[in-house]
Amino acid sequence: MNTYTVFDSPIGPLTAVANDAGLAAVYMAEHRRRPGWEALGERVDTSASPVLAATARQLGEYFAGSRREFSLRLAPAGNPFQHRVWDALGQIPYGELRTYGDIAELLGDRSLAQAVGSANGRNPISIIVPCHRVVGADGSLVGYAGGLGRKQFLLELENPSRTHTEALF
Repeated sequence: MNTYTVFDSPIGPLTAVANDAGLAAVYMAEHRRRPGWEALGERVDTSASPVLAATARQLGEYFAGSRREFSLRLAPAGNPFQHRVWDALGQIPYGELRTYGDIAELLGDRSLAQAVGSANGRNPISIIVPCHRVVGADGSLVGYAGGLGRKQFLLELENPSRTHTEALF
């Protein structure tokens, strides 16, 4: 059974969803492809679930600048290809960027770049599975389920010398 909680962050409220296997999702306000509230399960206090409590604590540390990697049990729903992409996203170091083509090449076939983009856009565990670190082939900010403003904020948080007016590479 899913449970969820909502907590504040510098990019607005975050909704974390847990199931028996671990963290299933982290959604932002106005998140594209977020299921309706009824599909998230029972709303609980953050402290009622060790997974949700750890998620809120680790995201708080991330936003405070004291955490660069997450140590949470992840349990996103997705097909095998999506899981391969999400695993590859998890390998992008804090503060670094990759293109969709880079991820496709890591998976063994650069021609999969569009499929990588599709899987990236369906990543249900925002921030923790760092889909915000993926940019277009020309370095431009493209597609982010939470909106490009949030993507820019996260990239600048991880690399304060990067601003929206500078090249991303």
